[in-house]
Amino acid sequence: MIISSLSVKTILDSRRDKTIQVSVNHQKASAPYGASVGKHETPTYRKTLSDDIKKIKSAKLKGIEINSFSDLKKIEKLLRKKLGANSLFALESAILKALAKSKKKELWQVISPNLKSPKLPIPLGNVVEGGMHAHNKCPPTFQEFFLISSKKSVKENVKILSSFHKQVKRKVKSQRKSDEGAWETELNNEQVLTALSKFKGVRIGIDAAVSAFYKDKEYYYNNNKVLDKNSQIRYINSLIKKYNLLYVEDPLDEEDFSGFSKISKKTLVTGDDLTATQISRTKKAIKMKSMNAMIIKPNQNGSLLDLAEIFKLCKKHKIKTILSHRSGETLDNALADYAVAFQADYIKTGIATKWRTVKLKRLIEIEKQSR
Repeated sequence: MIISSLSVKTILDSRRDKTIQVSVNHQKASAPYGASVGKHETPTYRKTLSDDIKKIKSAKLKGIEINSFSDLKKIEKLLRKKLGANSLFALESAILKALAKSKKKELWQVISPNLKSPKLPIPLGNVVEGGMHAHNKCPPTFQEFFLISSKKSVKENVKILSSFHKQVKRKVKSQRKSDEGAWETELNNEQVLTALSKFKGVRIGIDAAVSAFYKDKEYYYNNNKVLDKNSQIRYINSLIKKYNLLYVEDPLDEEDFSGFSKISKKTLVTGDDLTATQISRTKKAIKMKSMNAMIIKPNQNGSLLDLAEIFKLCKKHKIKTILSHRSGETLDNALADYAVAFQADYIKTGIATKWRTVKLKRLIEIEKQSR
């Protein structure tokens, strides 16, 4: 495939913030934007959104031949150091969509052409929102609360989670949804977990996102509880045991690799801000046994080639992988294809609002096609 046409513009994400959209050979791709940003993420834009757009437009991309996923190295040689993560990701994603169109294949197939019977990821169902993602006066301190259904069928899992999502509203006495479509509440962490424990046939997970309330070596909870490092470890481990948690994301500060290693591995101890989808931090977390699961966000890094390398690292060291959306999303559904192509164990994309469900619908479509 030859890149014959290219255009770039700004669009609005689900929070009405500006983000980037790239079109290559009339195939569009866009990048989301995160509200809670890890300090080790690749910068969203190298300088500004408009500056990145100018750099893409001025780059001599027309005429470049792309015939495989690995050919993205041609693009990265030209622009890797000039663009922020959002811009590079949107550009590479649009190129791959154009390649898939030219080959009359699915997006996931041009990334992993030898994948004949793809494993499909299990959705994490974000049903309650707290922390930085909530807009009410007194949210739970933890950022997200999940229900997780692990049936064999994606379609069945989505159906179960969608049904329970509606019921959660009453259980947590919610009056409104967050940007991600999860319910906001003024219940505290343990009250939310107790409410979710009433649902049968599913497991519970949390994104503690504790770097948001960590200061001066202590953790400051909304109910005036203050914990030091050792107390925080004991508290998280007690929640894992009490509520049989399947998934615990960022239970300690993003610099505390050794602390992460002391969280019970009876659950999926998951690095997000800890690793920020960076190869060097992934290697450090693996070496220090900090985690047994990892959040991977394409626009935390920007390079899809790096993403492939991170997935290989995780698989080699038996680290479960979770491909994740961001809080400010677009209607681009390619995240589902990337989850399949890279064989992610889980996908974190929300289960309500059109910006989230479009990814799940695409995943169900892939499931139907691959049977």
